[in-house]
Amino acid sequence: MRQEATFPEPLRPELEPLVNRLDAAVVGNRALMKFLVMALLAEGHVLLDDVPGVGKTTLAKTLAQSLALTYRRIQCTPDLLPSDITGVTIFHPGTRAFEFRPGPIFAQLVLADEINRASPRTQSALLEVMEEAQVTVDGTTHALEAPFLLVATQNPVEYEGTFPLPESQLDRFLVRLRVGYPTIDEETQLLGRAQGLGDAAPVLARSALVEMIAQTRTVHVAESLRRYMAELAYATRHSPHLSLGMSPRATLALYRASQAWAFLHDRAYVIPDDVIAVAPAVVEHRLRLARNAARNHPDLVHDVFRAILEEVRVPARERA
Repeated sequence: MRQEATFPEPLRPELEPLVNRLDAAVVGNRALMKFLVMALLAEGHVLLDDVPGVGKTTLAKTLAQSLALTYRRIQCTPDLLPSDITGVTIFHPGTRAFEFRPGPIFAQLVLADEINRASPRTQSALLEVMEEAQVTVDGTTHALEAPFLLVATQNPVEYEGTFPLPESQLDRFLVRLRVGYPTIDEETQLLGRAQGLGDAAPVLARSALVEMIAQTRTVHVAESLRRYMAELAYATRHSPHLSLGMSPRATLALYRASQAWAFLHDRAYVIPDDVIAVAPAVVEHRLRLARNAARNHPDLVHDVFRAILEEVRVPARERA
C-alpha cells in the first residue's frame, strides 16, 4: 500500500525544489516525498518499509545530496556488531592513549539498509542515537552533528532471515512509509531516466535547513488541537481492538509532525487537516492489535486507527 495522497495545498517556495528533486529520483508518489521532507523538518527518523528494488536507498541518497549533508550507509546483516555502528575505542601506541574511532553513525544522514536483518543486539545500539542524537562508548558520550536523520529500510517480515523490530525501536521512528510499486506510466518514465540523476547539486543550503527546523518549532498549535491529539492517544489506549496504544512519545511525535506539515505548506499555524494527514504515518506502526490478531497485519491496524480517527470529534478549524 503506497503512502496516501494528501489534500492539495501549495508548498513553501524554499522547499518545493527539494520535493521536486526527490520526486524526480523516484518517479511518482509525490505524497511520500512530502512526508520525507516533513520528517526532516520535525527532526524525526523514517522507516521505509517495502519490498526490495522500489527506490528506498535512492531516496535516502538523493535527500543527502540535495542538502549537502554528510552521508553514510550501514548495510545491516546478522553478523553486524554494535561497535560496527557506533565506533570503538582503541589504544594508540604512538601517543600511549586511548582514542575513539567513530563508526558510520556519525553522519548527518545515515541509511540503515535492511535494518531488520541485523540482530536484536545490534538494533538496540541505535536506541540512544535515535532518541538523543548521541552515542555512549566505554562510558564516554559523543554528540552527533545536527541535523541528524536516520533513514532505515526494512523488508517485509515474511522474508527469510529478518528480525522484527521491537516496540521500543518502532516508537522512535517518527513515521513509517511505504514506497509502493509505480504505475505503468510511471515505470515507463523511470526507464527513460535509466542513467540516474548523478551527483546533483544541492537545492537547499544546510544553514537554511537548520533555520527552518528552528522555525518549525514555532508553528502555533491551538489548545483545541492539542486536546484533540491527546484524545486520539486516549482512544488508542482504550480501544478493545488494540493491546498497545499510543505512548506519550507518539503524541509528541504527532504534535511535531503536525507543526512540520503546516510549515511545509507555508502556514504558521496547524489546522485539523494537518493532524489528520500525518496521523496514520506517525501512529500506526506503534500500535498492536489485541490477541495478536492476524499477526498484527498493518492493513488491519490501519482499519482500526482509521475508525478511531472517524470516532474522535475533530475540533473546528481556527487560525492562530
